[in-house]
Amino acid sequence: MTDLLTSVRAAGARRSLPRRGRPRWPWVLVLLLGLAAGLGTPVVLDAQAAAQHPVSAGDLAAGRAALGTLAVKGRAPRTGYDRDEFGPSWADVDRNGCDTRNDVLRRDLVDLTVKPGTQDCVVLRGTLTDPYTGETIAFTRGERSADVQIDHVVALADAWQKGAQGWTDEKRRQFANDPANLLAVDGGANQSKGAGDAATWLPPNRGYRCAYALRQTAVKAGYGLWVTQAEHDALARAIDRCVVAG
Repeated sequence: MTDLLTSVRAAGARRSLPRRGRPRWPWVLVLLLGLAAGLGTPVVLDAQAAAQHPVSAGDLAAGRAALGTLAVKGRAPRTGYDRDEFGPSWADVDRNGCDTRNDVLRRDLVDLTVKPGTQDCVVLRGTLTDPYTGETIAFTRGERSADVQIDHVVALADAWQKGAQGWTDEKRRQFANDPANLLAVDGGANQSKGAGDAATWLPPNRGYRCAYALRQTAVKAGYGLWVTQAEHDALARAIDRCVVAG
């Protein structure tokens, strides 16, 4: 595993949330430099948005290094792909008594209510600040459970076409349940993404694209997956627009 992937996992795969009173100079500086270079409004707006989710200099450096290690080649055929190739959905791989879906809900939601008698495992209600849209979503288990879904940041079908079809069953099962590759997100955004890679889909919340690209890069490098040229270029652009925390 790469240092960046280890860092993501050890930190509980935390997401950066906006803070009140954060200094505004990082995106202002990028704005001035962008205008001086004639880059125009889109880069300026991306810089302002990215300042809402700053990353550490260490993680940014590790992400750039990890991107440089990724093999670049064409997408393999999807032949043989099935969700079952990655094991049963939401297995309890860490054997803590909770399935992976509930583990991620408990990690990513706040103001939780859990079902009595489940050892604080099954999440009944909670609140999600969705990284993909920036919206706040009230989660309630039941008919509207799908309002919050667990996304594989590197989609399973995408992984299958870029190296995972050659893995053992156990490695695929671990990949499908690795918290570093999982996020609780808006259900609609997750459905829109499908099995897309960075070349075909990035979060609508432009401020989160840097963190998303770093996470995808860490996961792909950590598991030895490859990228297409278009995907590599999309990841590089998103990482180039990261804002480092002051």
